[in-house]
Amino acid sequence: MLVYKNAEISDADVLIEIYNSAFYDDFVRYGQCQAYGKSREEMEQSIRDYPKTIAYDQDKAVGVVSCKVEEPGKYYIGCLAVVKEAQGRGIGTELLNHFMSEHPDWNELTLVTPKDNERNIRFYTKRFGFDIVGEEVDGAVTVLWFKLSR
Repeated sequence: MLVYKNAEISDADVLIEIYNSAFYDDFVRYGQCQAYGKSREEMEQSIRDYPKTIAYDQDKAVGVVSCKVEEPGKYYIGCLAVVKEAQGRGIGTELLNHFMSEHPDWNELTLVTPKDNERNIRFYTKRFGFDIVGEEVDGAVTVLWFKLSR
């Protein structure tokens, strides 16, 4: 059973570990990844800009979800990440479900993921019903925009 904690500035090092584990493959694949290799100062600013919830499994941090409120009921999911060794165990699903239950006012969720990441695309479209609503180039990566409305 996962335990959730709202991230504080003092959690920056824990979050860097989660991000680096979850996004290492993207960094290698694309030669860049905004979520990988953040400094402590960058992560502290990210915590301020995108409030984060950390998931713990038996006292080990295994995942995080972050968001930015764009307007009442409209959230941009900046990050949904699970450490490499815990991927495929349903933690991402639990994190997103937890996020939605903690934000019962949500009526629109948006996010981006790399266009060639079929696993993520299936996760968002098949498991949660997100629609693909756009595409753009972000540095060296083509990303798809996803939206879930209710």
